[in-house]
Amino acid sequence: MRLPEMFGENVFNDSVQKETLPSEVYKALRATIEAGKQLDVSIAGAVASAMKKWAVSKGATHYTHWFQPLTGLTAEKHDSFIEPEGDKVIMRLTAKSLIIGESDASSFPSGGSRATYMARGYTAWDPTSPAFVKEGTLYIPTVFVSYTGETLDKKSPLLRSMTAIDRETKRVLKCFGVECKKVSCEAGPEQEYFLISEEEYLKRKDLRLCGRTLFGAPVTRGQELEDHYFGVLKPKIAEYMRDLDEQLWSYGVLSKTKHNEVAPAQHEMAPVYSKTNIAVDTNMLTMEIMKKVAQKHGLVCLLHEKPFKGINGSGKHNNWSISTDTGLNLLKPGDSPETNTLFKLVLTAVIKAVDDYQGVLRAGVASAGNDHRLGADEAPPAIISVYLGDQLGALVDSIVKGENYVASKKSEGSIGVPESPIFPKDATDRNRTSPFAFTGNKFEFRMLGSQANVADANISLNTIVADALGQFADELEGKKDVQKAAEAIIKRELKAHYRIIFNHDGYGPEWEPEAAKRGLLNLKNTADATTVLYEDKNVEVFVKQGVYTRAEAVARADIRLENYTKIINIEALTMIEMAKRDIIPAVSDFVADLCQNVAAKQAVCDKIPFETEKNLIARLSELNDKVSAAVAKLESDLKSVNVSDVGAASQKMAHVVIPDMEEVRKYVDEMETLTSADYWPYPTYYDLLYSVK
Repeated sequence: MRLPEMFGENVFNDSVQKETLPSEVYKALRATIEAGKQLDVSIAGAVASAMKKWAVSKGATHYTHWFQPLTGLTAEKHDSFIEPEGDKVIMRLTAKSLIIGESDASSFPSGGSRATYMARGYTAWDPTSPAFVKEGTLYIPTVFVSYTGETLDKKSPLLRSMTAIDRETKRVLKCFGVECKKVSCEAGPEQEYFLISEEEYLKRKDLRLCGRTLFGAPVTRGQELEDHYFGVLKPKIAEYMRDLDEQLWSYGVLSKTKHNEVAPAQHEMAPVYSKTNIAVDTNMLTMEIMKKVAQKHGLVCLLHEKPFKGINGSGKHNNWSISTDTGLNLLKPGDSPETNTLFKLVLTAVIKAVDDYQGVLRAGVASAGNDHRLGADEAPPAIISVYLGDQLGALVDSIVKGENYVASKKSEGSIGVPESPIFPKDATDRNRTSPFAFTGNKFEFRMLGSQANVADANISLNTIVADALGQFADELEGKKDVQKAAEAIIKRELKAHYRIIFNHDGYGPEWEPEAAKRGLLNLKNTADATTVLYEDKNVEVFVKQGVYTRAEAVARADIRLENYTKIINIEALTMIEMAKRDIIPAVSDFVADLCQNVAAKQAVCDKIPFETEKNLIARLSELNDKVSAAVAKLESDLKSVNVSDVGAASQKMAHVVIPDMEEVRKYVDEMETLTSADYWPYPTYYDLLYSVK
C-alpha cells in the first residue's frame, strides 16, 4: 500500500466522517471541532452508529473510552459492541456509550480529593480528537472527571487552557480589527528514546523496575567521538524505525523525522505540528507504540530521561505556536517585524508570561527522571530564560534602550565553490542551551522529559500566555489609537521583563551567578520546584483563566510530590536489594577466590609475587565494607521518611535519600571496574549500549 493511502487508515478522521455521516450531522460535528461550538448532543446517535460500523469494518469487536489520568499514562476499559436481542446478539454503539462512560475515580491519583468510598467518575467524549481502531478495539478519546465535578485527568485542563488562549487572543485581535472564528495553539513534541537488547534488559533488575540503571561504570567508548549523532542506522534499528513509521502513519501520527541521537543506542522521532490536544494524544500513542514495536524486534524502548549515567539522557522538545483558523501565525515576524505591532505584542505577552511564571513552567516539567538532565551539559539549565536570536534580540534591545532598530539584511550561504547551491540563511542561529528559544515562527520549550505527558507543559504555557494577552486586552479595549497604546505596552513590558532574555551560552559557568543577580529562579529538583505551585499567585492564574479550581491546582501539586516520593522510594529499595542480594555477595565470592589463589601460590612457593592480588583483595574488601555501610545509612534514612506529609517527604528524598543513593553507587561502580566480568551479576553498560547490531 502506498503511503498516502496508508496514512490515517485506522482513524475516524475528517474524510471518513464526511463519507459515513449524514450531511447535516457532519456539518454539526465539524462546527464543534473547527469553530469550538457546543456539541449538539442530538447528533451523537448518528455519529455513534457510523463510528461503530466503520470500526467493525476494521475488525473491532470492542470500544474503550481512552483517557489520561493523573498517573501520567493513559487508561482504558474495554467493552464489547454486543447487546442481546432475543437469543442472539447485535453489534451496537449507543449515543450514551459514545458520549459518556463510567470509571472508578478513587483508584486513580486525585491529590486527596477522592476517598476510596467516593468511587464514581465519568469519562466524556472529546470530539475534537479523532477516534481510532487499534488491536480490535475502537479507541474514543475522552476527558475524566469525578462525580462531584473535579477534573481527574490531563486532557480536561488542557482543553480549558486552549479555550483560554482562544478567548484572550481573540480579544486582542479584535482590537486590531482582525476577525477569526478560532485561535488555536499548536504543538510538535519531538521524542528521544533508547533502544537496547531485550535479552540484556531482562537481566537488569533496575531497568525492569525503575526504567533506568541505578549502577553502571562508564563505558570506555561513550559519545566523545561525536560519531553516533545522525550516523548510519544499524540494520536492526532501521527495521524498527521503518516498522514504527508505518504503524504511526496508520494511526494518523505525523511522524516526519528519524535519526540517531548523540548517545550510543539513542534515537529521535519528530512529528509535524498539530493542534495541541491532538499532539498530546498522538504523543501518548506514539510512546505506547514505540514500546510495542520494539518488542517485535527483540528490543526494549527506554523512555526514561536518564537510563545511563555518563551519556546524554532523553528529552522531548515542545515546539509551540499560536495561529488563527484563517492561517495567521501570530508568532511569525514577517519581513519587517519592527513595524508588525501585533506580532511584537504577542511576543511581548509570551516574554512577560515566561518571566512572571517561570516557576510554573519549571514545575510543569519537573519529575524524578528529568532532574537528572536539567542543568547538565546535554539539556537546558534548570533556570528558565528566553532566547530570541540576533534579529529579535536586536529589535527588543532597540525598544528597551530607545535606540533605532537597524534591520539585518537577508544573507545567503555558500561553501565557496561554483557547483555548490546558494542557500538562504535563517535570520538567527539556534541555541540548544536555551530552555525556551524562538525558532523562526514558534517557540521551542526544550525542558520536557522524554517520558512526560506533554499536556502538563502546554497547560502551563497556554494558561500564562492567555493571562498576559488578557491583561493587554484589558488595556487596549476601547482605545481610539490601538497601535499607539500597543506600542506603549510593548515598551513598558519589555523593559519590565528584560531580565528573562538571555541570548548566550546557558552551559557557561557565568550564567548561574548572572541569573542569580537577575533574580531568576534556579530550582534544581522536583521537590523544590513543585513548592512554587502552592503560591497564591501561581494558583490564581489557573483559577482566573478557568483552567483549574483552587482545589484542583493544589491537588496536582500534591500528586507531583507524591509521585516523586514514590519513584525515589522504589529506586532506593531496588538499589538496596541489588546491592545486598547480588553485588555484595558477588564481590565477596570474587575476593574469596582471589584469596584462594594467593593461598595456592604461597603453598607452592612463598617467593611467588602476589602484590597485585593482595592490593585488589584489599581494595575490593574496603569497597564492599563501604557499600555495606552506605546501604545501611540509605535504609535508615529511607525508613525515617514520613510519606503521609508529601512536602516533607519529597524534601527528604531530594536532599537526604538521593545523596545516600549516589554514595552507594559511587562505591559499587568502582567495584564493577575491579571485579572480574565472570563474577559481576549484571550486564555492563557495554553489554547494554553495544549489543544491538
